[in-house]
Amino acid sequence: MLTQSGSSAVTADVLQTSESDPLAAYADRSLLIVDDDRPFSTRLARAMEMRGYEVQVAESVAEGVSMVDARAPAFAVIDMRLGDGNGLDVIARLKEKRPEARGVILTGYGNIATAVTAVKLGAFDYLAKPADADEIHGTLMAQPGERADPPENPMSADRVRWEHIQRVYELCSRNVSETARRLNMHRRTLQRILAKRAPR
Repeated sequence: MLTQSGSSAVTADVLQTSESDPLAAYADRSLLIVDDDRPFSTRLARAMEMRGYEVQVAESVAEGVSMVDARAPAFAVIDMRLGDGNGLDVIARLKEKRPEARGVILTGYGNIATAVTAVKLGAFDYLAKPADADEIHGTLMAQPGERADPPENPMSADRVRWEHIQRVYELCSRNVSETARRLNMHRRTLQRILAKRAPR
């Protein structure tokens, strides 16, 4: 049987653990990632598993909604634009099934206004792509009404631009001409960027 001082020590340990790893306070650590960018979702799933989440991945609105219906997760990271529709539909279904669930919408810079709609629908917050695992974890763990702490070493503007170009390049099946057209960029300029190392 614990003495009062022993009980206090245990409580202090729990508080210290939850401060250093807020996810430890959650019995259910299920996380659904819905994103049709497979390289990104694979990297993110691995990184979130390393942080203690139990991860499932869907690549479409239909698959995401189906997974929510089967087992509504405690946490969700959902891309706004998916091949078969809008990530808002997954957030809406998740909030129906599990109102207390915490969801983050990932959005391109041109969709910030729509992301605000996602927050009103019940998404916990939104992040502009490319977002890394630290940012996403911090946002999921933030308390309602507060913003997550800014990352210690955020990507530079040059790195964000480079990541965006790389993502479009991959989505265009590494076709330089098509990528340049979609980015409204000269082909030679794009080739020079692709030949360089990633900026810090």
